[in-house]
Amino acid sequence: MVEPEAPLPTIAVEPLRPEAPPPEAPRKRGGGMQLEEIVVTAQRKEASLQDTPISIEAFGAEKLELRGIGSLEDLGSNVPSMVIEPHPLSNTTLRITIRGVGITDSQVTQDPAVGIYLDGVYLARSVGLALDLADIERMEVLRGPQGVLYGRNSTGGAVNVITRRPDPSAFSMNHKLTIGDRNLLVGKSSFNLPLSDDFAVKLALLARQSDGFVENTGEGEDFGDSRSLGLRFDARWLASDGLTVDYGYDFTDLKYVNYMFQSVLKPETNHGLAEFFKPYAVANTVYSSSRLERMASGAPMEASTAEVSGHTLTLTQKFDSFDLKYIGAYRKLEDSQYPDLSGGKGDTGYRIDTNAYDSAAARMVNGGQPTPLVIPTTFQDQWSHELQISGNAWDERLSYIAGLYYFTEEGGEDGGPMHHIQSATVDPQQTDFIFSLLPAPLRALLQNNALPRLSAYWDYLYGIKNKAYAAYGQISFRPDMMDRRLNFTVGLRASRDERYAIKDFIQRQYLELRLADASLVAVPVPAAIAGSSDDFNGVEASVEYDDLSPSANVQFNLTDMATAYLSYSTAYKSGGFNTRDPQVSAASGAASDGTNYGFGFVEGFKPERVKSWELGLKSEWLERALRINGAAFYSDYTDMQTNFLISGTISDTKSRNAGRARMTGLELETAFIPAQNLMLGLQYAYLDARVLEVMDIDGNNVAHLYPFISAPRHSGVVFADWTVAQPSWGELRAYASWNYIGDRTGFVITEERRGLTAIDGYGLFNLRLMANNIRFGERGTLDVALWGKNLLDKEYELTAIDNLPQADRAVLWGDPRSIGMDFVYRFE
Repeated sequence: MVEPEAPLPTIAVEPLRPEAPPPEAPRKRGGGMQLEEIVVTAQRKEASLQDTPISIEAFGAEKLELRGIGSLEDLGSNVPSMVIEPHPLSNTTLRITIRGVGITDSQVTQDPAVGIYLDGVYLARSVGLALDLADIERMEVLRGPQGVLYGRNSTGGAVNVITRRPDPSAFSMNHKLTIGDRNLLVGKSSFNLPLSDDFAVKLALLARQSDGFVENTGEGEDFGDSRSLGLRFDARWLASDGLTVDYGYDFTDLKYVNYMFQSVLKPETNHGLAEFFKPYAVANTVYSSSRLERMASGAPMEASTAEVSGHTLTLTQKFDSFDLKYIGAYRKLEDSQYPDLSGGKGDTGYRIDTNAYDSAAARMVNGGQPTPLVIPTTFQDQWSHELQISGNAWDERLSYIAGLYYFTEEGGEDGGPMHHIQSATVDPQQTDFIFSLLPAPLRALLQNNALPRLSAYWDYLYGIKNKAYAAYGQISFRPDMMDRRLNFTVGLRASRDERYAIKDFIQRQYLELRLADASLVAVPVPAAIAGSSDDFNGVEASVEYDDLSPSANVQFNLTDMATAYLSYSTAYKSGGFNTRDPQVSAASGAASDGTNYGFGFVEGFKPERVKSWELGLKSEWLERALRINGAAFYSDYTDMQTNFLISGTISDTKSRNAGRARMTGLELETAFIPAQNLMLGLQYAYLDARVLEVMDIDGNNVAHLYPFISAPRHSGVVFADWTVAQPSWGELRAYASWNYIGDRTGFVITEERRGLTAIDGYGLFNLRLMANNIRFGERGTLDVALWGKNLLDKEYELTAIDNLPQADRAVLWGDPRSIGMDFVYRFE
């Protein structure tokens, strides 16, 4: 079990009642029920969702609660065309994909393709994103490239997380207690404290604990256990009639235990060096195509930790016809990730982990001492500054926003000192071949019938220093014609990236041999077995990129409640460097598979770009009892940053710009009030994503070998929101949803291995029963809810990989059925 003393990460604490009307809260108007207006900031200023010409999904505080969304990770099954998967080595690192555009790997030298923004501040790393969110007023998911207003690394889209601001008008507080199975216990509190008529502060606190659903029958922590603490402090000063000063600080501290991949298929394909110990690995692995409740770590399972914090200062000066805004931020993260990728039987002779290890080889690489426990750590500090001007002119027929942006970060990945990563006993059928490669004098000293062991060790440190500059502008004009129903918008962003990386990396592989006198000796694995790999001793790489990202949009108000739009948008994802490339540069010659790729770590790869055309409709009908929003799109994906595995290796990859793809799709969102107190909704996305061109080193188009990753053809959500009764003491309400994600491909390098990581589609049924607005004292109310997630206990896979030594297919499972209760007290 994870000890409770270590705190965990979040982004703050969740106030329990939205200031703005939630996206799906129906209200009475003229005797009937109507859909509430939704206010979003998708275009960097407040506007109605129905007037925003973007395919967007918005979640107010109430909708977040109804859907059971407590973190970014929860969004994945609630937003059609969006997929969120954990990284294989860290449960808190997220691989986010929208419309088929995302990342397949998470390295500090590579950027994501979906931008995450917290109160307007870009979060540059995928590490540490799967944290509980607190004090959230709204979340917005923008589909498609957002290069003008959001800049680089938004080729797939962007996610806005907006927290609640302090209110100087009155004291209020919110408290929420959640209890559930698997020892789930969550406490959230928020206090709004007016200190004067123009100054208020807000303090939000969060504490969370839960156990995982897979017991570790080996030594150490149980898989999936987590404990977290979060704090958020905000201050708002209404300095004058036009000047508002907002300051925010958030801190979260997390202690968690990674899940272990569960092996499904035995290894039948070539696994490189692992071929020499494959039978031993198979014998010490548990296989099942169903979710297991128990597995065993090969070494004592260690907890991982993450710590995330940030400061944000926002100054807003309002003038008669325009506003000035400054957003400055500093953020820091540190995430230490302990992995165990062994077979799940708990055998100490077959290990894939970074725990302490004692052997002749370990002592050889570590100065006569066993190699120590090492928990690899990702760390990063970032600073950003943005200055915006926005306003209206000509009787509000002209609106504009423009800005200057600067970003810098320093960070790295530390996997030192030299430590164990893999050890196993060699296949008896391979020993004769291995011994034949050893010097004859050594062979004469070996003990008969003693099987050698193979072990591998790493020591690495990667570092980055990146800078980004941008200037952008967007202008909209509504001509005085056609009753001002027509609106034209154009935008442009000029960007510059300066990227620097340094790599230190040493890998050593040894055979441990028993001599005739029973003593042990370690010798390097012969090159004929291990292949070739460069040592990296402070190898530096740097590059600069410039980009222009335009956009254009035409809107036409078909009626007062219906708007059609046609848009063109672009974005780019930064180039970078591949830390898993075993070669320093083009001068390294052939890789371990005998191929001369002509590039290495130093050459890196260039930016990739997405251009998208979108035709959309935003409409409300039947006196605002029916909402129909939809979008059809075509996207052209060029200079794709492709990753491919070097044949015969476990994790060595090459990355380059070698591809072109196209994505077409349809997104639909409807909400309907067929009767008093009942709302029905359907959200659906169709996606056809195809790789058109990938050129190999010989100039051949091998696109057929490259499948799209995390791009389900069908996904959707169906929901029903029913106000059962409204007695004098409050309200009885029920909310049910079915969330579906279709078949997709997990991380895989080539098409011929696609079936090994194919992930079946699944639907999850969720239910929430509520008794709301129960009077509790003169100014207080109490809400009580009974909820269930995945009530049908569907077994479903979150992600799959095909390159473990012991498995051609290994998976991480999603959460089984969970049931709990919420108690919410509000004082206003």
